[in-house]
Amino acid sequence: MAIGRKYKIGLVQMRMGASVEGNFASAVRHIREAARMGANIVCLPELFNAQYFCQREDLRLFDLAEVIPGPSTKALSALARELRVAIVASLFERRAPGLYHNTAVTLNADGAIAGIYRKMHIPDDPLYYEKYYFTPGDLGFQAVDTSFGRVGTLVCWDQWYPEGARLTALQGAEVLFYPTAIGWHPAEKDEFGAAQYDAWQTIQRAHAIANGVYVAGVNRVGLEHGDVEGNRVDGVGLEFWGGSFLADPFGRIIAKASLDAEDILLGEIDMQLIEETRRNWPFLRDRRIDAYAPITSRFLDPVSAWTQDGDLK
Repeated sequence: MAIGRKYKIGLVQMRMGASVEGNFASAVRHIREAARMGANIVCLPELFNAQYFCQREDLRLFDLAEVIPGPSTKALSALARELRVAIVASLFERRAPGLYHNTAVTLNADGAIAGIYRKMHIPDDPLYYEKYYFTPGDLGFQAVDTSFGRVGTLVCWDQWYPEGARLTALQGAEVLFYPTAIGWHPAEKDEFGAAQYDAWQTIQRAHAIANGVYVAGVNRVGLEHGDVEGNRVDGVGLEFWGGSFLADPFGRIIAKASLDAEDILLGEIDMQLIEETRRNWPFLRDRRIDAYAPITSRFLDPVSAWTQDGDLK
């Protein structure tokens, strides 16, 4: 890690319409604008090619998936080469017949694929029926080198798990990107909306603090009914709350988007700040790696975990 090194990242907060082609064209425009603003690495929201289709279980929607490498990576690769930027793009991957993933691809500034990450934690909640579509990732947590810095990418629901952030940071990631599709059930917004957004931002700020890294949450924005090429879900839909942000290694918010409009955030990654923060808050130094083996258990039974003599097994 070169202490004096700096680079800029661009976070694209965008709306998605019913047209896959239109969404891709919009993403390209946003990437071009972020590059014009000076971004070296640009991150798009989760599954940017379409409205959030997981609001229902529909066999026809598997047709949205594509192979990797494939059409989207080919087009984005050419764009990365042209603009000399790295791009983080979240795609619906068709790996094999009946086997699909929610996958983030990192493309380097020369257009080459630097890394592929398959979403590890898959939710299944009302209007977030992702287990129907996505197989849990099997590539593990990873950090990859780009022309500008070493970065890690996780996806949306991964945000709530400190283990994923830690394992990615331990591999040298300087920034954790979280392409995201998260929003409010409209009926819950008045009562729970502010607390839900605060929890979402707080858990990610905690990842930044605990690991001494930058964290970027990149959300979509707008009310969606999962309208894909005219195939629409009945009901109130989901209101994606935007609020994309970049937190520094001390958890401070250094860039934040609105809750209701498209935006491009630009933020600087400063290796000197990572170094200084970790020197003053040496959490990685003081980790008790000899005592963490039980973390791989699903749950520690409060009875069976103790011996008859009262000692922890």
